Amino acid sequence: MQERTSLESQLSGIGKIERELEDQIGMIELGESEKDEGVVTEAENALKALKKDVARQELEALLSGEADKFNTYLEVHAGAGGTESQDWASMLLRMYTRWAEKHGFKVEYLEETQGEEAGIKSATIQISGHNAYGWLKTEAGVHRLVRISPFDSNARRHTSFSSVAIFPVVDNTIKIDINESDVRVDTMRSGGAGGQHVNKTESAVRLTHIPTGVAVVCQAGRSQHKNKAQAWDMLRARLYEIELKKREEKAAADQAAKTDIGWGHQIRSYVLQPYQMVKDLRTGVQTSDTAGVLDGDLDEFMAATLAQKAFGTSPGAVEDVD
Repeated sequence: MQERTSLESQLSGIGKIERELEDQIGMIELGESEKDEGVVTEAENALKALKKDVARQELEALLSGEADKFNTYLEVHAGAGGTESQDWASMLLRMYTRWAEKHGFKVEYLEETQGEEAGIKSATIQISGHNAYGWLKTEAGVHRLVRISPFDSNARRHTSFSSVAIFPVVDNTIKIDINESDVRVDTMRSGGAGGQHVNKTESAVRLTHIPTGVAVVCQAGRSQHKNKAQAWDMLRARLYEIELKKREEKAAADQAAKTDIGWGHQIRSYVLQPYQMVKDLRTGVQTSDTAGVLDGDLDEFMAATLAQKAFGTSPGAVEDVD
């Protein structure tokens, strides 16, 4: 039923574009015959807007990978730098949450470890929606922030790093065999602000796959049983994503999340001081609308990265911004 809904949505989208194109061409012809420049201008503006819809439909058609259609887990980890990096990690988490909400996707928080003073050390969310993994897989890697630190009494400029990891939610059509003896299970008290229950029982669960070193944590619910089941789903998803990367020839940027969270590995720089600029180091796409990007306006960056991978275009040498 999900596949049928997806196909129907794609077909209806194409039909809508065809009808809109015919209507606007007709309006232009009518305006020209009656010498009404206002009608012609309005139709031309509508065609420009339609061109963006066509470009997005084209990219949607490129999301034909084995896992692109799946929902996705998104992990954010603060790099070295203490409070500053932890605050940056919380900003990234908000950015992706806002992006998901703008696209009508469902967001569910699975795990969050608060920083000592501000921000977060790490967090895991599940984003559910059509092609969620296909779009967000382009965001895996290290993200760099340059700004005047609000935590520095001397108002000095700081550079912070946080990493983003993306892996698909595996549905029941894909079989992932895991030997339970290869998995270490740890329970702990959930983190958070507290309450009558959350910090009093060991309901949080961490699973560690010993052969690969992959670890997942879930503390979304009050029930240890439910958290454990969710953690197993997350572990299967992580191992599936590793297998996908073995079979697919991934760009080096997709591997950045597995390297050091620091210099030389970042995929995108967000500069708030001394000027405003967000620049993707893989494609060269940049914008001065830093507030919009941090509020979830990421489609331009995602589309450029998807097109680069699909068409094999080379971004050339892209220098980082200071």
